[in-house]
Amino acid sequence: MTPRWPPRVSFALALAAVGTSTYLTIAHFTSPDVLACSANGTIDCAKVTTSAESEFLGMPVAVLGLVWAVAMAALCSPPAWRSSVGWVRAARIVLASAGILFVLWLVYAELFIIHAICLWCTAMHVLAFALFVTVLLFGSSDR
Repeated sequence: MTPRWPPRVSFALALAAVGTSTYLTIAHFTSPDVLACSANGTIDCAKVTTSAESEFLGMPVAVLGLVWAVAMAALCSPPAWRSSVGWVRAARIVLASAGILFVLWLVYAELFIIHAICLWCTAMHVLAFALFVTVLLFGSSDR
């Protein structure tokens, strides 16, 4: 039986990811100057969010993150956790796994290609990791 906290925690994490990715998407389409983040040295949000790696297959990574976060919010809502439809649980696990794989690529890009770290991106990475762990540990257990 699934404990009571995973649906609530995963939904809160997903909503936080929606907020963070919305902020990054707004910054992408307006100006990276709106990001409340250092622009000096290793911590440089503007350098990361305007790099070639800030797009994937022609799509802004921020938009992809927003789409992912909205989908995760739907799949991590308490009613979705209670759903008896098998594909909902499977989709939650697959999407969380895809998210963490993309995060691994993005962290690699920040550290070894761009040589800068975006704190807002890191917040999104931490949220994706926490969602992945929660979903992986509790997403396939019985209701």
